[in-house]
Amino acid sequence: MRKIAKIALYLTLCASLSFASEQFAMSDADRAMYEELLENNPADMMLASGGSLLEELGGDAAVAKFLDIKEDALAAYLAGFPRYLEKFGRVVSIDQMLQGLMHESGKKPYTLKSKEMFQLSSYVKSLANGQPINIDINANEHMKKAYAFGKEVFDTKRGARGLSCYSCHNPSVIGTILRTQPLPDISAKGNASAATWPAYRMTKSNLATLQNRFQGCMENALLAVIPLGSPEMTALEVYFTHEAKGATMALPGLKR
Repeated sequence: MRKIAKIALYLTLCASLSFASEQFAMSDADRAMYEELLENNPADMMLASGGSLLEELGGDAAVAKFLDIKEDALAAYLAGFPRYLEKFGRVVSIDQMLQGLMHESGKKPYTLKSKEMFQLSSYVKSLANGQPINIDINANEHMKKAYAFGKEVFDTKRGARGLSCYSCHNPSVIGTILRTQPLPDISAKGNASAATWPAYRMTKSNLATLQNRFQGCMENALLAVIPLGSPEMTALEVYFTHEAKGATMALPGLKR
């Protein structure tokens, strides 16, 4: 699965770099770094640490048991997050699910912003590598509401600049270079953005989850940052993930 993930990531990244080259002259040093990290993504080591943390909780079998599914169905099930879980009574992301597993196991849950949770949740999500995103927003009323709320968060303008997520992801600006990368069309068929997070951020030299990336965008736009795991943030992840439905999971990603 790791080989499949690297191939998918390579194809996605090459397409982005080819498109960006028409509008932005990337330095030879940056391009060389991209190529090197494609083969030696530092996030692989971080996910390996996450795998060790999961073993302390009982491994894949413990996650499957907590989710009340068969272990051989785990990969496909994880490719459907965020999802509504009855034992939580709400829609949750993978990291929140893992907090529940830790609590049920008698262990103090990692905070959502901790390095340990980034590593653990990223590893668990990578178990879905090779699977198509299969989030189902019509599964129940909870998912329908989460999707609608996420779209509202995505479209709503905030802050003194009056910016929203849509400001940088609408047809009039898609493909424009921002911070050396072309702005993606997250609603395009086959869009793989959500399928490549968590990812290693070259500019941050660290692993970042999708929600963590959302926070970075908000900071850059001088907007009030929405907390990790909040209803707004989880709903935004639902919306963003649904727009990439069908894309093949390929983790960890590699981002500028």
